[in-house]
Amino acid sequence: MRPSKVIIPAAGFGTRFLPQTKAMPKEMLPIVDKPVIQYVVEEAAASGIKNVIIITGSNKRAIEDHFDSPNEDLVKNLLQAKKCELLDNIEAISNLANFIYIRQKGPYGNGTPVLSAEPVIENEPFAVLWGDEFIYSRPPRLAQMIEAYEKYGGIITSAFIIEKKEDLKRYGIADVEQVEGNLYKIKEIIEKPEPNEAPSNIGIIGGYILPPNIFAALKQIKPGKGGEIWLVDAINLLKKQGMPVYALVVKNGKYYDTGNKFEYMKTVVEFALEHPEIKEKFKSFLKSLNT
Repeated sequence: MRPSKVIIPAAGFGTRFLPQTKAMPKEMLPIVDKPVIQYVVEEAAASGIKNVIIITGSNKRAIEDHFDSPNEDLVKNLLQAKKCELLDNIEAISNLANFIYIRQKGPYGNGTPVLSAEPVIENEPFAVLWGDEFIYSRPPRLAQMIEAYEKYGGIITSAFIIEKKEDLKRYGIADVEQVEGNLYKIKEIIEKPEPNEAPSNIGIIGGYILPPNIFAALKQIKPGKGGEIWLVDAINLLKKQGMPVYALVVKNGKYYDTGNKFEYMKTVVEFALEHPEIKEKFKSFLKSLNT
């Protein structure tokens, strides 16, 4: 059964970006002129997913407003200014998907927002993409994952080849056996290993396609590291029960971790250098800096 829904957890406090995120969601931080979470939704839409479930918390109303239709005053202003192309662009945002918003309940941890969406998932597989990071690829990362899922089932997680050995300790690294091409069956995931102890250079990053019985697994597991409910613990429980888990190394893709300041700023600069309105001026500005 092809997934038709995606869960996007967006209830975190964004403590790495305080005080900016005291009143503004970290998922709404702009990459030049588009918030991070819009890239995530666009990936889902480009992959054929039309039902987007965003798990929110307090101070997250800006996310709902962003994906809502533009208000009448803004529409009137843009029409009077004859900025029709800009109006078309912002009206298209609300038409990207059918949006469902759920307030997160329960203990802290990345498994809790997934469990919060159980009432609207029903008995079908679904995708999970995080709201503060995205992967830019052609075809979209999620479309590649869905293709693998339709062939093999089980649990699919996206992955990347970690180029620098010293970076292995930043990610969960998979001990794998190759199935075909860029698809691997996971034997074990080692969280943030020392580079010399890493079982491979395949890092588990970002999205998942999960079966509906992940909810029962989430209810069974006990709080793990930091007293939090971890999605990976529920995945490991299903794996022990015989559910195959696969890592799909994304083709033609680049991972943007916008959840920390340094990587966020790198992303903004990279996208600014490609933005049609400002790229030449911005490039000249960077060259003019005395560093």
